[in-house]
Amino acid sequence: MKRKLGYAAYIFLQWTWGLPQTLAGLIVFLMHRKEPHSFQKGCIQTEWSRGDGVSLGMFTFVAGADKGSPFFERMSGHEYGHTLQSLMLGPFYLVVIGIPSFLWNQLPYFETRRRARHHSYYDFFPERWADHLGKVKRK
Repeated sequence: MKRKLGYAAYIFLQWTWGLPQTLAGLIVFLMHRKEPHSFQKGCIQTEWSRGDGVSLGMFTFVAGADKGSPFFERMSGHEYGHTLQSLMLGPFYLVVIGIPSFLWNQLPYFETRRRARHHSYYDFFPERWADHLGKVKRK
């Protein structure tokens, strides 16, 4: 009973306080509606064919090719951590976490900088925080 109330509160908060990213997540979910989905800790997890992960509100998208592997488990935990950031930051999530994370991942400038300084993608504050929240251990 407690777990169901917790999930209900989680979903309610994602659809109110976290509305911008949850709406974006719903759009991405609908675009990938034929992919496998599951309900994980209050969020809807989609296993897509891309090799990366994304979290938008209560929707997480993870690489499904390695399901059951340590990589899959770390990615699932990491993306779940981002959903908890969404709960904490609400409408500020996209500005504080989403956009910086996207740029850190996508811009060649940051890839070159990470390589030159021997930094992991997960050293950046939004990613390190998501790992912490999702209880992900990295070497």
